[in-house]
Amino acid sequence: MSAGNGKRRVVIIGGGFAGLGCAQRLAERNDIDVTLIDRNNYHQFQPLLYQVATSQVAPSDIAHSLREVFADQGNVDVRLAEVAAIDTATRTSTTSDGETFSGDALVLAAGSQPNFFHTPGAEHSFPLYSLDDATRLRSRILGLFEQVDRKPELVKRGALNFVVVGGGPTGVEVAGALADMINVTLPVEYRHLDHSAARILLLDYGDALLKPFSEKAHDYVAKVLQKKGVEIHLGVGVKEVATGHALLSDGTVIPTRCVVWGGGIMAAPVAADCGLAQGHGGRIDVAPDLTLLGGEGVYAVGDVANISGPDQTPLPQLGSVALQSGTWAAENILADFEGKQRTTFAYHDKGIMAMIGHGAAIAEVGKNHHEIHGQLAHMAWLGVHAALMTGTRAKIEAIIDWSW
Repeated sequence: MSAGNGKRRVVIIGGGFAGLGCAQRLAERNDIDVTLIDRNNYHQFQPLLYQVATSQVAPSDIAHSLREVFADQGNVDVRLAEVAAIDTATRTSTTSDGETFSGDALVLAAGSQPNFFHTPGAEHSFPLYSLDDATRLRSRILGLFEQVDRKPELVKRGALNFVVVGGGPTGVEVAGALADMINVTLPVEYRHLDHSAARILLLDYGDALLKPFSEKAHDYVAKVLQKKGVEIHLGVGVKEVATGHALLSDGTVIPTRCVVWGGGIMAAPVAADCGLAQGHGGRIDVAPDLTLLGGEGVYAVGDVANISGPDQTPLPQLGSVALQSGTWAAENILADFEGKQRTTFAYHDKGIMAMIGHGAAIAEVGKNHHEIHGQLAHMAWLGVHAALMTGTRAKIEAIIDWSW
C-alpha cells in the first residue's frame, strides 16, 4: 500500500518505548513514511513516574514531545488520537473521531493499564502507569499534607495513612520514595505537622517483596524499607477500597484517603476491544517474529504483546523488552519490504532492578543475574535507564542529578 508518493507506509499505535523504538528505526529510511498515533502528544519515561508522584522530579522532566523527537524526520507524522477499532486484514486503524489510517504494515504498541483483579472500589485508588496518574497521586499526597497541617485532628481519621498495594517494583519504589518524602520533606516544609504520625503500609499477597530476587535480596529490601518506617504486610492484600478506608483480606480496616495501586498490569484495552487473540494478562499473542498469528504485516510489541522468551515463558513487561521488541519489529518490517526472511525476536536481558528510596537499590545484572545491592546497584539502575531516556540534554542531566 503506497503512501501516495511511491513510499511504503507503516502505522504505529502507541508512543511508548516500543512504538518510539520502532518509529525511530524506520525514520532512518527515506523510502518509508511512518504515522505514529498516540492519545498523548508526548513520550513519558515510565520508570520515573513514582518520582513525579513524590515530588522528586517535575512532570516536564520525564515527558518529551513526540513532535520534537521527530522534528528532523520529515517522514514521521505524529497524530494525536485514540484508536477505537482495528482491522488486521486490511491493516487499518480507526480513531474515536472516525479517522482511518492504513499502511503496508501495522504495529500495535499501545502499552498497558492497571489490573485491579475485580477488586471492589479499586478504580478509585491511585494507580501509577501514566503521567496523569503520577500528577494525580502527587496532588493527593500534597493535598493531604496541607489538610493535616491546617487540621491536625484529621490524622486520627487516617489522613496520613498511605496504603501501597503490591510488593513488586512499583510498590517498593513508591513506598521507599514516599517514606523519604515524609521523613525529609514534612519536617522542613510542614513544621506544624507531626510527621511521625504518618504511616506507610506496603501489602503483598506473597511471602516476600520483589519475589523474583533471592532470599538475601528479600531481607535487604525489607530491612531498608523498615528502617525508613515502612510497615510491611505479607500474605495480605486489599479486599475493597472504600471512601475513607481500605478493607484488607484479613479483615483489618485501615482508615486512609490514599490507596496506591501497584498490584499488576494488563494489556491496554485495544487488545480486547478489537477482538485480538489474547494470552497472559490480556496481552496479544504473537509469533516468535512478533507478527500477529494469522495477521500478515501486523505486529504487536511491548507491554501489549504476549512475547515469549527462549523457554517459552512470557517476557516481563519492562521498558527494555518494549524498546528492543519495537526495534526488532522495525527490522522485520524492513525485511518484509525487501523480500527477506523475518527473524525470531531475541531479547538481550539487561537484568532486573528496583530503587528502594534515595541512594538504595537492588539489581540482578549480567547473563547469570549477578545480584548487587546499594550504591553499585544504584549505578546499574542508572546505566540501564539512561539507555532508555529520550529528551533534551537538560532533562537527562536533571534526572542524573536527582539520582545522586
